[in-house]
Amino acid sequence: MKLTTMTQITLDGVVQGNGAASEEDRRNGFERGGWALGAGDDETRAFITETYQHADAFLFGRRTYELFAGSWGAIADMRAHPIGAALNSAPKYIASTTLSDPEWENTTVLSGDLVAAVSELKARPGGELQVHGSGTLIRSLLENGLVDEITLLIIPVILGQGTRLFPGTGPDLALRMIDSRVDSKGVTIQAFRPNGRPQYPSAR
Repeated sequence: MKLTTMTQITLDGVVQGNGAASEEDRRNGFERGGWALGAGDDETRAFITETYQHADAFLFGRRTYELFAGSWGAIADMRAHPIGAALNSAPKYIASTTLSDPEWENTTVLSGDLVAAVSELKARPGGELQVHGSGTLIRSLLENGLVDEITLLIIPVILGQGTRLFPGTGPDLALRMIDSRVDSKGVTIQAFRPNGRPQYPSAR
């Protein structure tokens, strides 16, 4: 399977608290949750829905899994939505060393060597193993060369606080853009594939 990621992100790289100002979103003093609510036009929302429907399986970090399980997995109207139907019918994998008995159906906990477990999933036949949200997990997957395609939904807002997708220090990675579009509300959708390491010209 191809491992793909889809992430809502601000212009200054923040991924925390995109959906609502919940207590989970307020960790580390964060107070600007809900910045992605209402963002994107009908075409972008259709694109997001279609993306979920292409998944053969989903991979989550602990926080995103719990948010999704409590919404897409538990609320009747959300379960009936095409995104909910895709999530509930497909196998789900969660990277966690603390969760042992997940209640959401079709869920398997990856509690051991994450790199080995994800590599084994990717080696299976199928289309896409999708990661949504799960910023901490995505950083680890990128660092270990496990991501095949990155889709960023860039919301035109600068927060000035919050957890960022890419840390201030970390591994470097060159990307090759494979798609780019802007919707009528100014949300930019950009898709990339990893392309080795950047090249740094020698100082003259």
